[in-house]
Parts: sequence; structure tokens; C-alpha cells
Amino acid sequence: MKTLLKGIQLNGKPTNILINGNRFESVNAPDNAYANTAIECHRYAILPAFYNAHNHAAMTILRGYADDMPLQTWLEDHIWPKERAMGRAEVYEGSVMAINEMISSGTVFFNDMYFSMSRTATAVREKGIRAAIGVTYMDSYSDKMKASKEERICNWMEDQDSMIQITAAPHAVYTVSGENLQKLYRLARDHGRRFHIHVSETKKEVEDCVKAFGMTPVRYLDKLGVLGPDVIAAHCVHVDKEEWDILASRGVTVVHCPCSNMKLGSGRFPYEMAIASGVRITLGTDGCSSNNNLDMREEMKFAALLAKLNGDTSLLSAPEVLKWATVNGAEAFGIDAGVIADGKLADAIIVDLASPRMRPCYNLISNWVYAADSSCIRMVLCNGKIILDKRS
Repeated sequence: MKTLLKGIQLNGKPTNILINGNRFESVNAPDNAYANTAIECHRYAILPAFYNAHNHAAMTILRGYADDMPLQTWLEDHIWPKERAMGRAEVYEGSVMAINEMISSGTVFFNDMYFSMSRTATAVREKGIRAAIGVTYMDSYSDKMKASKEERICNWMEDQDSMIQITAAPHAVYTVSGENLQKLYRLARDHGRRFHIHVSETKKEVEDCVKAFGMTPVRYLDKLGVLGPDVIAAHCVHVDKEEWDILASRGVTVVHCPCSNMKLGSGRFPYEMAIASGVRITLGTDGCSSNNNLDMREEMKFAALLAKLNGDTSLLSAPEVLKWATVNGAEAFGIDAGVIADGKLADAIIVDLASPRMRPCYNLISNWVYAADSSCIRMVLCNGKIILDKRS
């Protein structure tokens, strides 16, 4: 099946883009290129879709529950007790709500960490997007549940399609022992899984880690031997220069979650040190109950603005933060996408240049990062298929 996007703006110039199956065949196709379907796009522009690198999708069902309190109080006194009363049906319902919201704002992939993973996977398949589904792990689980989790890391969904991948997802250094972190990392490495973990999200986490182990979380994880290019480290708010160098040298991917960090009072991400280290940085929304939405475009804007808060207005430009939200996230999960180019997987957002927030359009990327919102989106493509169509 071939689809031709006629006259669409790419990098400031009109072109024809031919999609063949699930990939871009040509981003400079002739007007008479054969296609099963041709779509007139003269008032539209095409941009890479978003890849949400840290999420707890089913927590969308907890949107607005227990707001305006510190992370540990929020988790231990409100969220965890509420989650203990949740069942598989609530996880499925929350996942569907999350995916619908993500698609509406241009996200085609999310990296998830939550329980009842099979229900989230079902929702992913039904909606036709991509996901990395985390096999969550905490020391508080029963021995039987731990064994089941370890087995799932090894064998769950071995016949999975290309749209879903599995990760090992231990919660954090304060909920999973060093021995279990090492065991899970070995299992993940031996079975080609990525390793997804919260790292240095709050000052308290860092202080508690120093008290317990005599070192900060990044140094502790490095001592355990569980840092590598297959590791996705979420948050990394309280990380010093030496730790950034460690993360970069190990090839770790860091996920910045600006809205959640602000809402939970976790602190300002150390943009200057993070960028200087050369580590790969991606963006994530975190869960809906600590954000309280899943809009990656908002994450781009807040990340770019927070970076400038200390006075350097050139830090984290619009094109740079767009890379964090798109190609960096795709590359971190081995997805051959994140840019609009010949041969790449056809994941994309199509925006209406006539939308009030897109006019005037001196610079498309600047408008997209700083001015636009989801009302500007007309279509979302994932794997060559139109999964959102708002042209009418």
C-alpha cells in the first residue's frame, strides 16, 4: 500500500512524500508518483512524531488524585495505597485513556513502567502504536511474584511483533536491593532487553542512598555494574558532574521529565552539565498523576524554558529539544525513525500551517516548540498508518 502526501512542507519547502508500507520511500517524489491513496497537503507541514521515553500509562486513571505534595508523601501515603486496590480492568482502562491522549498530541511510542503489563500491551496492540512494556520489580513483591517477573523478563512475548518490546523495569535503588538489581540486569542483558529505572529523582533519594551505601545512586549503580548502553535512567535531577561523565562513558540514555519534576518539586534538571557530558538525553512525561497530562510538546517547551532559567538564552534551542523528543528517543529504543527521510519508518505528525498558533511562520520548529498545541495537529502516522485524522 502506497500513500502520497502531495505538496506538504518539509524543512521549509513544499514536496511530495511517498510512503510505501511502513516506511518513507521518498521525501522528494514526483507529482505523478504511483500511490493507492493521494492526500492533498498544501497547507500542512510534516514533523517527526514523539517518543515518550518514561511513562506510567495506566496512572492516567489517577489524574488529579493527590496533587500538590512531595514525591515520597505522594507515593507512600496516597498513590501506592490507591494502586493496591486497582485491578487489571483499571490498568487496561487507564492505558487506553493514556494512549488516546498520547496519539492526540502526536506520540507514537511510550516506554512504560507499571503492573499488569499484559493489559497495557493489549491496549497498545488495539491502538496501533509502539511501546516498550516494562516488567516492574520491587523487593516488596512476594517470592512467587519475583520469580514470575524474572521469568517474564526472559520469555514474555517472545513472539511479539515489531511494535512492542519488553524491558526489565526495577523501580529504584531504594526499592530494589543491589543483589536484585544485578540479577535483573544480567537477565535483561542476556535476553536482549533494556533496563529502565528511576535515578536520582529527588534530594531525599540521593541522601538516603549515601546513608545506606556511602555513595550517590549513579555511583552505586556503576559499582554494581548495572550501567550500560541498554540502560534508560529516568529523571537524573540530582546528578553531579562526575556522575554525568559516568553516565556518558557507559552510554546510558537519560530521560528528562520537566513537568513532573516541577510539579513534584524534585528540582531543576542540570542542563549545563548534562549537555556538556554528551550523554544522550530524551524526554518523557512521567505518569499522568504527576504531570497531569501526556503532551510531549509541552515537555519540549518547558525543557527549553527551564534550561534558560539561569540566564543562558542560547542553551537548549528549539531544534535541539525537538531532537530530545523525537530522534533521540527513537534511537534509544532501537526504532529506525525520528526523522523524516528516505528509508525511515513512517512515523510522523502533520500540522496545519493555517492554525492560529502557527501563524505567522517565520520558523516552523520554533513555532512547534514554543507556540503550538495539539489543536494544530491534523494527522498522526505510526508505522505508515494514519492513526489520527482530524482533517474534516
